[in-house]
Amino acid sequence: MRYNFPYATPGQRIGLLGGSFDPAHEGHVHITKEALKRFKLDRVWWLISPKNPLKERNPDLVGDRIKEANLLLSHPRVVVTDLEIQLSTQYTSDTILKLKRLYPRVSFVWLMGADNIPTFNLWKNWKKIMREVPIGVVDRPGNNYATRKNKMTESFKNKKIPGAHSKLLALMEPPVWCYINTHLNHISSSQIRLVKHSLINKN
Repeated sequence: MRYNFPYATPGQRIGLLGGSFDPAHEGHVHITKEALKRFKLDRVWWLISPKNPLKERNPDLVGDRIKEANLLLSHPRVVVTDLEIQLSTQYTSDTILKLKRLYPRVSFVWLMGADNIPTFNLWKNWKKIMREVPIGVVDRPGNNYATRKNKMTESFKNKKIPGAHSKLLALMEPPVWCYINTHLNHISSSQIRLVKHSLINKN
């Protein structure tokens, strides 16, 4: 199935933004565009997962979510993928390991919104993820997640680099992470689903 994989050349810096994208929204676009600029990335790949292991709700079909994502964002440096299906992986740690084997000379950065920080320790092999790739965190609405005590920030507090050095992140040896502040976008997938459901019920 390698022929369906995104193209990448040795030395490229590629951000990985994973999630169910159910649906994709402007918050994802915001994280992506900020990451491209602030982390000096060549590309961002959206990894649309079949299902989030931490959520009970079954999302819409992957094909439908990919179509919605492509309609939302058409960008020459962003690729919407179903890589986790092609790689037969369910967990981020496994996906990253397989991608590093397939693209040994590519510098990957795992991207996530800051609202994932408080629950990041619930991800399978979360410390292994930290040790495999640099982590780029983009702020999200709410309290300052980077300054609140939680397992991620406490366990790797000495591995955080200042936002002023964010463009070096992809070239640094993990574990390393960087938190960047941006103009916040308050949209979330759950809010969009609530609006959709209310409209359906009205009809």
